[in-house]
Amino acid sequence: MANYFKASDTIYDITEKYPETIGLFVSNGFENLNDPAMRSTLGKSITLEMALSMRKLNQEIFIEKLEEVIEQNLPSFTSGLTPTKKEDGGDIRIEGVLPCPIRLPLLEKFEAWMESQKDYMDYKVDYNLKSANLGLDDVKERVIAADGNADALSDLYLSAGFDLFFDKTLMGRYGDAGVFEDLSDIEQINPDFDKDTISLKDPKNQYAIIGIVPAVFMVNTNVLGDRPIPESWADLMKPEFENSVSMPMKDLDMFNAFLLHIHRYYGDEGIEKMGKALLRSMHPAQMVKSHIAKDGNKVPAVTISPYFFAAMADEKSPMRPVWPKDGAIISPIFLLAKGKNRDKVKPFVDFLYSKEIGDILSSNGKFPSTNPLVDNHLKPEQNFMWLGWDYIHSHDIGELIKTTEKLFYHAAEKELL
Repeated sequence: MANYFKASDTIYDITEKYPETIGLFVSNGFENLNDPAMRSTLGKSITLEMALSMRKLNQEIFIEKLEEVIEQNLPSFTSGLTPTKKEDGGDIRIEGVLPCPIRLPLLEKFEAWMESQKDYMDYKVDYNLKSANLGLDDVKERVIAADGNADALSDLYLSAGFDLFFDKTLMGRYGDAGVFEDLSDIEQINPDFDKDTISLKDPKNQYAIIGIVPAVFMVNTNVLGDRPIPESWADLMKPEFENSVSMPMKDLDMFNAFLLHIHRYYGDEGIEKMGKALLRSMHPAQMVKSHIAKDGNKVPAVTISPYFFAAMADEKSPMRPVWPKDGAIISPIFLLAKGKNRDKVKPFVDFLYSKEIGDILSSNGKFPSTNPLVDNHLKPEQNFMWLGWDYIHSHDIGELIKTTEKLFYHAAEKELL
């Protein structure tokens, strides 16, 4: 149930109280709501529940997206520990983005924990943890503005994003300087990510990973035709899947992870073949209903998607989730902490690495946790494709992203978006 409205509320009531939601309605097929007169007349006679039913939109996901829009327009989120805003300068600064589906429950836990700590902390904490769909542009701008001055950086960063953390024009320039340190002090992470086939524990002890966003794909059995169901990333590179695959290119964290992993395991040829497979770009939330043709667009036979959205697919739809045999591609949720303020930052690292947060990541959001006490309920065949730390530390990841992106778009014969 929504925190700000009920499914039984009228569209008019919701948009009047939260006008920032109008754009979301319009972008999801309710173009009439752009007209104030239509909102006032038609909107008063239709409830949210009725409207979503008519459009065959998933109510739970759409309400979640509405809440995200509303949350982003609320005043800056701070706890009783810090009446100051970020620009006022707290003793500890935390920033980053959280996966959209689990941002609200994570923030609720974070706020409750901050409240419980206020009698024990004699310093101010400024934090800004926004929804991943808003991107990292502002974070990157502040990192660039720091211009090599580590003291100007925040003390803790939480986000997916290979470019932010490894691009040498961004956070990557501070790696060799020893600015950041894995403060979790956990020697052995969750066995799902600490075995012969995969190790997410950074041997240089700089980067911590609290969880992952796995990328899998969904197959539209109605569109597949006589083609066999693809079972691996390699299968998607076959000629029969050219111009048949939808990818989340606007989700840069996942798209960059996709490009890096395909290049790591399949080289330039793999990138070019995946470029040829591209049909169109979709937001992950759209992928759940990607079997529905709209505005004459061709329906993709396969959609690459975060596991969370794949798991949300209606069993009655023709969409079938597939966990690739060569592994779900990993987009890590990094936790990067400055070692300089270890004593003050350590409690936040411990909380964000806790079993409590790990359970939210794994169970509620299907983002497997690296906390060793969390049961991710993964089946033996649910393995992962991972770049590997040796590969990361021996390559200029920022440049590699740019190179693979050019290869991909050239093969797709489409301009950069």
